[in-house]
Amino acid sequence: MTIWGDVEYTAIRELRGPLAVVQGVTGVGWDEYARITLESGEQRHGLVLEVDRDLAVVQVLEDTTGMDPRAVRVAFTGGPLRIPVGPGWLGRVCNGRGEPIDGGPPVFGHTSVAVAGSPINPVRREPPSEPVLTGVGAVDALTTLVRGQKLPVFSAAGLPHLELAAQIAAQSTAGGEPFSVVFAGMGLTHPDASFVRDALDERSAAGELVLLLNTADDPVIERILTPRLALTIAEDLAFTGGRHVLVVMSDMTSYAEALREVSAARGEVPARRAYPGYLYSDLASLYERCGRFRGRPGSVTVLPVLTMPAGDITHPVPDLTGYITEGQIVLSRETYALGVYPPVDALSSLSRLMRKGAGPGRTRADHLDVAAQMLAALARARQVRELADLVGEAALSPADRRHLVFEDAFLRRFVDQRRDQSRPLDRTLEAAWQVLLTLPRSQLSMLPAALLDAHGAKEDPGAEEEDSGENGERSMEYGERGTAE
Repeated sequence: MTIWGDVEYTAIRELRGPLAVVQGVTGVGWDEYARITLESGEQRHGLVLEVDRDLAVVQVLEDTTGMDPRAVRVAFTGGPLRIPVGPGWLGRVCNGRGEPIDGGPPVFGHTSVAVAGSPINPVRREPPSEPVLTGVGAVDALTTLVRGQKLPVFSAAGLPHLELAAQIAAQSTAGGEPFSVVFAGMGLTHPDASFVRDALDERSAAGELVLLLNTADDPVIERILTPRLALTIAEDLAFTGGRHVLVVMSDMTSYAEALREVSAARGEVPARRAYPGYLYSDLASLYERCGRFRGRPGSVTVLPVLTMPAGDITHPVPDLTGYITEGQIVLSRETYALGVYPPVDALSSLSRLMRKGAGPGRTRADHLDVAAQMLAALARARQVRELADLVGEAALSPADRRHLVFEDAFLRRFVDQRRDQSRPLDRTLEAAWQVLLTLPRSQLSMLPAALLDAHGAKEDPGAEEEDSGENGERSMEYGERGTAE
């Protein structure tokens, strides 16, 4: 229960965008929570951004629209913003401030905690060691998500990153252990917010989901608060409730732009592309709240989704995110143009903790070997594709043409899946083997001989039907096209 201070301040010096400058204050601290009462009796809420002598800069969560500075009263709580936490959040749909929009009562909890939170002490961190299976084959097989990891999705405007985020949130599991998802949507359009609610309705009805939705027409300050609420809720579910929690945050670029807008309103000196100089530390204060506590059950895994303006991976938001996180899943316009979903660029994607959460005793004994061979073969196929563009496909060797067949099979038979399909890992790895076996055995040098024997790898698979089989027809097609060129 929050106890409000008895002192109310009425000297509002200035209203500037989402900020209110209160003068004549004493004993007010940074990040302190405030209650703002309008002349009509309407109450708004704010957080102290800065204190200078008797001036306090308060960011108003509901914005300052309609506020008359001559008729506003501000009371400070003496502490930071706190919210109730507990399993009561599960199954609820709320706005970016945590207020229910599903028609239900306010959320109550067994205790309240500060929203600001803090990163996990490195001394108390437990190294990630178990997978979170998303049901998305390309992610589970090639960039395995590990409990306690922070793994962002890098996308661009027009790509289905929100669909992928919702799919992962809807079907992820932790091997039968207690599992929950906290989805924080930031800057969403109303159609996108409706899509997310519909896509996650089943998981929400099962009491496994917390949904926080901040739309583009909501106050910009709310967008800054939303991911902190999500992480605070997730930390309690994980470290008090013993659950494995996946926090999906989309779109972090909208969050960073809100941060830039508030920084400009405060008159701060801008850094790269007008973002505040503290963007790195601010993003780190969010991403580093994931992990596992030594000796405690539960984990918090973070999957931030961000759009790269103009597809520029050197833009400050993806650039700084890449420094903080442990890999990335990159979506490709070229793959999407081929009608493949999800349009994952496997060679640009990476999970640095994959070896900690995959392999014998965790996923499958052949998982890491198959993933390494798939990526090696795909890299060779990309080189062959570039060579074919220069000299024509007719000039390629039979092994090179096999790699072109492999590249097409990789996209169509391995990566591509329905948007509502949850693919088991065993099925994904078997699909990977089928794709790999389109190559001669001599090209599968990263796989142990015992595995190749067990899966019936041949020196030249399908050679007998080179001219009549599906792969042969593809090779002939390439040859004819190269000759024509």
